[in-house]
Amino acid sequence: MKRGRFITIEGGEGAGKSTHAARLAHSLERRGIPALVTREPGGTAEAERIRALLLDPGEAGWEAATEMLLHFAGRAENVAKTVKPALAAGRVVICDRFADSTLAYQGYGSGVPLAAIRSVGEAALDGFRPDFTVILDLDPALGLERARKRRTAADRYESEPLDFHRRVRDGFLEIAAAEPERCAVIGSAQDEDRVAEEILAAVLRRLDEPAS
Repeated sequence: MKRGRFITIEGGEGAGKSTHAARLAHSLERRGIPALVTREPGGTAEAERIRALLLDPGEAGWEAATEMLLHFAGRAENVAKTVKPALAAGRVVICDRFADSTLAYQGYGSGVPLAAIRSVGEAALDGFRPDFTVILDLDPALGLERARKRRTAADRYESEPLDFHRRVRDGFLEIAAAEPERCAVIGSAQDEDRVAEEILAAVLRRLDEPAS
């Protein structure tokens, strides 16, 4: 059986990651391509408990390095227990956020050295990486407005100041520029259906390539 593909969807708050992860999975399934959606932090019972800690607005005192380590702890659980078994079964796994978010948020946003994040990631994931990454790009002010409309209370990251979210956006764009063979940047301010079409087209092109 062929190994599946690991696709990550990244971007700032309100960019539509969860919506488009679900839409992409549905579109692939309709084409006879088995797909699984997972998310980070989360994806396993253990990692969901870490998620609750990280997003709780009452837990505002984390050091940025501590946040980074918690994200990788949850990520290691998700990869080992959800992602890798699904890939081994030949499924396309679509993950709502992955290691690029830690680089963007805790690195570019909060100032944890990028080299330290990459070193921890290498140790936690043993070199495991996405086959392809879609980065949904959106002006942070618009993204935060969208995020606040969809929920009654902001989570801890949504409560960060606008300058933080601008640094996060810049981080995602720098990541994409450094790895154009892995990353595709798609503007998510446009109509949702158009964004979904662009994501699907990019992913289908990628799926025609041999697995790494």
